[in-house]
Amino acid sequence: MKRIDVLKHFINVLAVVLFGAVAFLFIAYGLAYKNVDFIEEHFHLLFWLSFSLCVAAVFAAIMFYVFKKKAAFRLAVCVLIFVDICAAVFFFLCSTNLLGTINSVDALREYIGNAGSLAALIYISFCLLQVVLLPVPGSVAVAVGVAMFGPWKCAIFSFIGIIIGSFIAFGIGRWIGYKAVCWIVGKDSLDKWLEKLKGKDYLILSIMFLLPMFPDDVLCFVAGLSSMTWKYFVVMIIITRAFSVVSTAYSFELIPFTTWWGILIWLILAALVAVLFWLVIKFSDRIDTFIKTKLKLKKGD
Repeated sequence: MKRIDVLKHFINVLAVVLFGAVAFLFIAYGLAYKNVDFIEEHFHLLFWLSFSLCVAAVFAAIMFYVFKKKAAFRLAVCVLIFVDICAAVFFFLCSTNLLGTINSVDALREYIGNAGSLAALIYISFCLLQVVLLPVPGSVAVAVGVAMFGPWKCAIFSFIGIIIGSFIAFGIGRWIGYKAVCWIVGKDSLDKWLEKLKGKDYLILSIMFLLPMFPDDVLCFVAGLSSMTWKYFVVMIIITRAFSVVSTAYSFELIPFTTWWGILIWLILAALVAVLFWLVIKFSDRIDTFIKTKLKLKKGD
């Protein structure tokens, strides 16, 4: 083996270990503040659990690298970087005693109320970053907003942030995203899937945007990679996001997570969304043909 190859392997493995170590250190130092009753009571369990998960993630990434599973290795690296970001946020919340101060919905709303108009700007920025940087479903951001502002203000603020973030993410997908996704999954695999979606991407992506539970950031990047035009995306994202944000905001208000029946309803809704999306994928050709046929009929009238 050439000396340059050995150095390359060493640097890749070292980078993975460092990503895992940084994540664990942020989490460990955050836990050490013990400013939340749950953390204080279960400190040792949380400490060793976070250590075990970080070690497992690093070990899995190294195994992917050793067995030359390039796509899996690159995805594992992206996951570790995301965990680092989340761990840094957790450390910040613990070090500033924000988690200890805000231990209920009422306390959270009081804290936000004291921040005045700045709170709305911070939340809008959070929703924007949630789409562009943080791979979590928009429904999570809306749930946080409902607890902070109530459903109506949450719907307005989150809609503004999500729309701006969606435009940015679509642009990144259109101009930069192809190379980034190629690095993760490989050019051949990406081109193959884009070819499969070609002609049906408008339908499938529009339905995914309309439904909750799907990660907005990933969808916006994928839309940027697809054949979807800017004009269609702008109109589609405004309509679908307005519907989903408002419905999700009031759903969180009406169906609480604090009761067994509320949790059961959310699980049923999640299952229905998954089944509906599976049906759309399975019968996408028929649906696409039906829609195109109807449009032609209307044009001919």
